[in-house]
Amino acid sequence: MKAVFLVSSNEPLVMKEIATPTPNEGQLLIKLAFSALNHRDIWIQKGQYAGPKSGLILGSDGFGTVVESGTNVDPNWVGKEVVINPSHDWGDNPAAFGDNFKILGNPEPGTFSEYISVNAKYIHAKPFHLSGIEAAALPLAGVTTYRALFVRAGLKAGEKVLITGIGAGTALLALQYAIAAGAEVYVTSGSNEKIEKAKLMGAIDGFNYKEESWFKTAKEVTGGFEVIIDSASGSGFGNLLEVAKPGGRVIFFGGTDGPIGNIIPNKVYWRNLSILGTTMGTLQDFADMLAFTEKYKIKPVVDKVYAILANAQEAFDYMHQGKQFGKIVLTNS
Repeated sequence: MKAVFLVSSNEPLVMKEIATPTPNEGQLLIKLAFSALNHRDIWIQKGQYAGPKSGLILGSDGFGTVVESGTNVDPNWVGKEVVINPSHDWGDNPAAFGDNFKILGNPEPGTFSEYISVNAKYIHAKPFHLSGIEAAALPLAGVTTYRALFVRAGLKAGEKVLITGIGAGTALLALQYAIAAGAEVYVTSGSNEKIEKAKLMGAIDGFNYKEESWFKTAKEVTGGFEVIIDSASGSGFGNLLEVAKPGGRVIFFGGTDGPIGNIIPNKVYWRNLSILGTTMGTLQDFADMLAFTEKYKIKPVVDKVYAILANAQEAFDYMHQGKQFGKIVLTNS
């Protein structure tokens, strides 16, 4: 089979011909039709992510058809269209993953390949309302944002939510999930065009974070937010505390803008704010995310589809530019 390899950090991806995996006990072999990029893949390529730095088949998101089952697996899976849960070996504590936790694509072989063999417990039937392209775009962003909103933040109907960096696949799913849950949703972006697109999707309003006093305007307009979802961190994180209501929850799952270094302690403890980190989710979180997605017929926004797997590096370069509004998907054949 063909697979896209990261041979070494900060080097272009290369296509290799390798043996098609054989499903071991408890596994299913999937012929992948589509896969999707995440910022995680960019960080791994740049050597800025924990785990191996070379010799990897990247990719955490995938959709395909089961073509073979290993021993001790229901053979009726064969022929079914499926999505893959990329959050593996979470452990027994639902509050936080254990020492054996891993995400598909590092260190395990990922989805930028023609076939993949995965334990059956991480395989789910494709939500009926999604196309194959949309299904490939769902898993990582879906479980991350679902857990952030409903498990960590405990979002309630009627609450005001701020989602930063709209345009990212995670942010756009968070927008849709929060609206479906009955929240009043606002967004931020460095692009007014992206803000307008988010409003068409149901956001009440948005704020351009390139404007120096955007957070003051946001507080004046909204009165503040009970829940804030962020994936950037960095020097702008302190501004999020300015727009959080007393008792508010700020949840973050990324660090694209670097370390957080400007928090004024009394603005946290005096107002009883909660700053919560989150990563991926449990088996139950993933199942609940799929059920919620199906119930409300939520579809991941897809920005661009690259016609062949061999264009993976071009897709990576496009994501690095940060111009996308939604997920970037690869075909796998």
